Amino acid sequence: MSLFNFFKKSPKEPNLPEQESNILLAMPMFNNGDGYDVNKIIADLASHWALDAADIEGDDNVISFRINGEKVIIAHMPIPIPWADIEATAQYAYNWSKATEELKEHTGHAIVSILAGSGNSLERFSILSKVLCSILHTSNAVAVYKGSQSLLIPRTQYLSYSELLEKNDIPVMLWVYIGLRKLNTGNCAYTYGLKDFQKQEMEIIDSAQGLEELYNFMLNITSYVIDHNVTLKDGETIGSTPEQKIAITFSKGQFVEGDSLKLEI
Repeated sequence: MSLFNFFKKSPKEPNLPEQESNILLAMPMFNNGDGYDVNKIIADLASHWALDAADIEGDDNVISFRINGEKVIIAHMPIPIPWADIEATAQYAYNWSKATEELKEHTGHAIVSILAGSGNSLERFSILSKVLCSILHTSNAVAVYKGSQSLLIPRTQYLSYSELLEKNDIPVMLWVYIGLRKLNTGNCAYTYGLKDFQKQEMEIIDSAQGLEELYNFMLNITSYVIDHNVTLKDGETIGSTPEQKIAITFSKGQFVEGDSLKLEI
């Protein structure tokens, strides 16, 4: 989708994030001692996503297999995620107002890992999401926690957003947290998770635009950056039309660690 046009103005190359750690992690969460069935997961990957698991080893406790050359490991953890690890994420999960209440008594989780592989970040994140969806399809998992991206997504939302993958669209909501803040000086938005795609995080600071408008703008530009592997640079402008020119600057982050790209909207 060609949503954005670029107009370069003596760009200064920022220091891009380091290469990916080569490990992607996510944690489906369970109540009432529930878990998953690996045979059902593998069958769902084949029937729903047309993905065939190869080199299968293990059982319901720990299983490993390969999808399109990427090694997947699923480990059953019959204990809750330590609440201290997820409490802050639950408090900021504006997509799930009752997250704290509904997850406080969860009884177990699984650790889903995509190990080092040759695929690019888009391919690897897609595989991770499809595996997670197959777990949700075939179990009573109540949510997915992704600490690296500060994401906590309830079951129904995860399955709904994952439908974008079936259309070859980018499910940004499953991969990147878009933070929103309302300050006395204006409204703000920021990304948390673009670093995992080897891109700079983006921020909008003290904007007169409403939070919903900022969210939708950040959602669209994040999707564009991931889908088209675009690297934004200091000194460029960006816009949804040739006439719109939103300035891009590179400076110390306000809501994210390190530096970020500021979009002046």
